[in-house]
Formats: sequence, C-alpha cells, structure tokens
Amino acid sequence: MALTALELPADDWLTWLDERASAQLDAAQEKVGELVAAEPGSPRILTLWNDAAIGLRNAAAVAGLLSSVHPDAAVMERAEAIEVEVQKYSTDLHLDPEVFRALSSVAPDGLDADARRMLGKALRDFRRSGVDRGDDVRDQVRELEARLTDLGQSFSRNIRDGRREDRVPAAALAGLPADFVESHPADADGLVTISTDYPDVLPFLAFSTDAAARRAVATTFFNLAWPDNDAVLAELLRTRHELATLLGYAGWPDYDAEVKMIGSADAIGTFIDTVSAAAGPAGEREIGVLAERAAADGETVIDAANWRYYHELIKREQYGVDAHEVRRYFDFGKVHDGLLRITGELFGLRYTRVEAERAHPWHPDVTSYDVAFASDSRPIGRIHLDLHPRERKYNHAAQFELVAGVRDRQLPEGVLVCNFPRGLMEHRDVVTLFHEFGHLVHHLLGGDQAWIRFSGVATEWDFVEAPSQLLEEWAWDAAVLRSFATDAEGAPIPVELVERMRAAEEFGKGFLARTQMFYAALAYRFHLERPADPTARMLQLYRQYHLVKPLPDTHFYAGFGHLAGYTSGYYTYMWSLVIAKDLFSAFDPGNLLDPGVAARYRDAVLAPGGSKDAAELVADFLGRPYDTDAFEAWLNR
Repeated sequence: MALTALELPADDWLTWLDERASAQLDAAQEKVGELVAAEPGSPRILTLWNDAAIGLRNAAAVAGLLSSVHPDAAVMERAEAIEVEVQKYSTDLHLDPEVFRALSSVAPDGLDADARRMLGKALRDFRRSGVDRGDDVRDQVRELEARLTDLGQSFSRNIRDGRREDRVPAAALAGLPADFVESHPADADGLVTISTDYPDVLPFLAFSTDAAARRAVATTFFNLAWPDNDAVLAELLRTRHELATLLGYAGWPDYDAEVKMIGSADAIGTFIDTVSAAAGPAGEREIGVLAERAAADGETVIDAANWRYYHELIKREQYGVDAHEVRRYFDFGKVHDGLLRITGELFGLRYTRVEAERAHPWHPDVTSYDVAFASDSRPIGRIHLDLHPRERKYNHAAQFELVAGVRDRQLPEGVLVCNFPRGLMEHRDVVTLFHEFGHLVHHLLGGDQAWIRFSGVATEWDFVEAPSQLLEEWAWDAAVLRSFATDAEGAPIPVELVERMRAAEEFGKGFLARTQMFYAALAYRFHLERPADPTARMLQLYRQYHLVKPLPDTHFYAGFGHLAGYTSGYYTYMWSLVIAKDLFSAFDPGNLLDPGVAARYRDAVLAPGGSKDAAELVADFLGRPYDTDAFEAWLNR
C-alpha cells in the first residue's frame, strides 16, 4: 500500500498532539518490552529496537515543532511538556541495563553493513549515557538530563518570548526602503516602533542614517533575553559539565566532540584559532576600509551598531551595489517559486501544492507541498513552509522535522521555519532561504532508510551545514537568479548587477569569518570554562577574535540561541563551510543547472542520510578525501 503523509488535525490541535505523542511513546515502550523479553542474540532484537526508536523520534519531532511554531499558547506549552516526557523516557531507556544487555547479545557477524553500523552506534550511545555505571551514577544522570531539558527549554523560551521594541523618531527611517517605511507608520508622538524581529532590526541597522537610533536599536537587540538568561545559562553550563565529568570526560566539549568529525575539544580550539589567523590580515584591511569611511561621518570606531551600515555603504559607493536597487528584484513570491523550480531541476524533484483544506497547517501562513521524483512520480515526502514572523514563533531560521522517513513505513516530512518579509526581500534573505532549504532537501532525500537512526540529516553534526552552505552558491549565480529574480515590470536582474554583487560579497569575508570565530570561541570557551562573569569573558573573547567592537552594557550571549542546540559546537558552521567549498569544486560554475553532477551529488551525499560517515560520503562524490584547498583559495582570493 502506498504511503501517505501524516494527517494533521483540522482543529483541536491540543487533543491531536496528546494522542499522537501518547500513541508513539506507548508504541516505543511496548516494543522495548518485547525486546527485553526476546531470546538473547535474536536478530529480531534489532527490529524491535528500530520500532521503538521510530515511536520515540515521532513523539519528539511533533513536540519539538509545535513548541516552536504553534500560535496557540496551550498547544505550545503542552508540546514543551511532551518534550520533557520524551527526553525522560529516552534517558531512562539508555540507562536500562536490560535493554543494553539485549542489544549487546546480538553478534555483529552475519549482519549486513547498515544493521552492523546501527548496532554499533546504538551501543555507543548507551555507553555514553552511563548504562555500564553503577546505580548511583545512573540516578545522577537521570536527574541531570531532566534538568538539562528544562534549562534548554527555558533558555530558548526566554529568547522566543523576549521580543522587545524601541520607539525612534520617524526621521530615523531615512535610508530605509519605501515599503519598510510604509509598514512602520508614525504614532501620534511622531515615533515609529522597531522590534527585535529580524525583518525589523536587520534592515534598520543596515540602512538607517540615524546613528543614535541605530545605537539604541542595536543595544536593545544585543540585550535580548538579558538578564533572564544569565542564571539559566550559568546553570546550563554547570549542569552540562557535571554530566560530562560524571561520565568520565574532561568536560562538556570533549563529551560533545567525541561523536563529531572533529573528534576532541582541543581540536575545536585549534580549528578556531587556525581560521582566525588565516582570516586576520584580510579582516583587518576590511575593517580599516570601514573605519576610514566612518571617520568621514565623524564616527571613531566600527562597532555592533554601525558595521552593517558602513558595510552596505562601501558596497554601494565602491562596488556600485545599492541594496535598495537589488531588493526590487526579489519579490518573496517569485523567490519562493523560483527556489522550488531550481531545486526541482537540480535534484529531479516535482513539488505539488497541497491545499490548506487537505494539509491542515497550524497557521494560515504555512504552505505545504508533496514531493516526488520527477522521473517516475515516486513519492518522497511532504514539506511545509512557515516563512513569515508572528508573535511567539521561533524567531530565527531552521528546518524542523515533523516525520523522519522510514522505508516502507512512513514518508519523511520537514518544516522550514523562517522569518522573512512578505514583500521584497534583501538578497541576504534569499541566501538564507536557499541555505535552509538545503536542510529540507537533505531531510527528505535522506529519508528512505530502513533504520530510522540513519534517516534524514543524520550525519555527524559538524557536517550537517555543508549541504546547506553548498546550496547557497546557487543564490549567487546570475543564470539561476535571472530565472526568477525580476522587477515589477518583469525585467530580470542584470548580469552586471549580479557580478557587482559577487564582487561586493568578497569584501568582508575576512572580518565576517572572524565574527563567526568569535561566536564559535564563545560557545566553546563558555562550555570549557563556565565563566563566573559571562559579560567580562565575552568582552575578552571580543577583543581576541572579533574585529568589530561591542556596544557598552550589552550581553549578546543571553540571546545566542545556538548555545541551547549547538552547545559548544558552533564551530561546525565554519568546519562545514570548508567541506562545502570542496563539494562545490565538483560543479561547473558556468552551468550550475547541470542535472548530471547534481544527481550524482544527490545520490552520493544526500540520499544515504547517516548510513555512512560524512567523510566517506564526500569521498564517494569527489572521488578523493576532502581537503582545505578550495576553502583557502576562496578565503585568500
């Protein structure tokens, strides 16, 4: 029988959520009971383990999504409670000696490669959880894991619900696009409201000519979730360290890095410092250019309130790239449709719109599409696009899982959650949309796995950004952009404008790489050191890595949401970029729409999901191990 997408409720999401999560958790518990009772060594043990993992992951997926996007506070809060239940059960499961003994009884000999890999990964997870420790240690692990779930939710919730606003003079909108001005009318006092939502704050910091207003808005933005998250973060870092050391690791970064490509905490520090040193000379030159231009306006330093403004000014004055001119080619609807068409051509996919009457999305903004292979109409899965901001919604950009694909069992479903404007987009937003869509395609194409452990974006975590960073390249190609980027009269974006955009994008690579390394160093060092004064340590790391000065009395770390999910591993963005640049070297830059190379990439890198190590996936595609040559050439050109 053909598989169908998960049926979402037309109403009463609260009841549906409870039933979906309860049924999946009950199924997981039932299969675990059968697993423990099975004859030792029976291959059926692995099948039962897979069944249990499917139930657990299904429950986690729906709770993780709805806790971040559902407009009903009651549904959001219930989803958060289910996340706690799921994590508690997962912790208990991985600390259960009987389950561990049952899995350990299965001999790897005689298993096929995927089953053998899955068994090895599962047993490693049990050992990393402390299943082979004494009862007292396992009890402590349970308590610490429960506390970490609560703290992680609190940290993210404070960011999500901590939206703030500034009221600035209407004259401060000078320099902003006309549609931005129109959507921000002045009140009776002649003031306009600028929120900390990305579609508000980022354009304002990039284009407002009012330096004082920019400083006020930036100060508010970089104090998001402060001081609420100070105590939460301190306990989060302390609890992660306590768990890691309890399990025999030097600290959280070593525990976390053990299952990543990078392998160790020391290697993280070395990587951060290596990239910082490589980017330093170019970054210093670029900051010098910004500072020289800012001095003409009486500014004495490049800081968090003005670097975006002067970066845009340099692009306009020295490279002939006016962001207002550029954005008129990027109507959201055209970009949306163009992205589907381009990825359809690249990867041999067909997207079919599922009307809301059948899809039953959680919000009217959400659009849904069934995805199939264009060649034979074979179903792949379903995607849901939730792309505009609203109150209490997750306020960054990410791909969420709704269903993990399992061969002959369930189709993969992924959700793109972003916060883009509804009208004209900045080109950086277009790049972000391509990036996040890369995760979505990976989730779907990697979803045809027998073992749910390998379904979707299931590689080592420091590889997961590479496919998304690779897809960004298509958002910079003139031929690709001209296929959908047209102005109101239908004229496509000029080739020469795209060439100027690409040249302007080269300016800033150095200091922006150093910015990324500041983020990476903060995530790594905060976990390694657990500073008693996070603000003071943040400022030290600013001086060591960042080439842009911080604003006084701001606390960026409190709103740095990646500290919850990526923990000490923010370095992964740059690590993945090294690999993405190498992957891109296999494509013909003169014909990025060549479906032959893209199909080979799809089948070698995306479709296997996590069934192979990331380094092996890359070698399968490139025909050699990955290296840093392409990245270094890009950074230094």
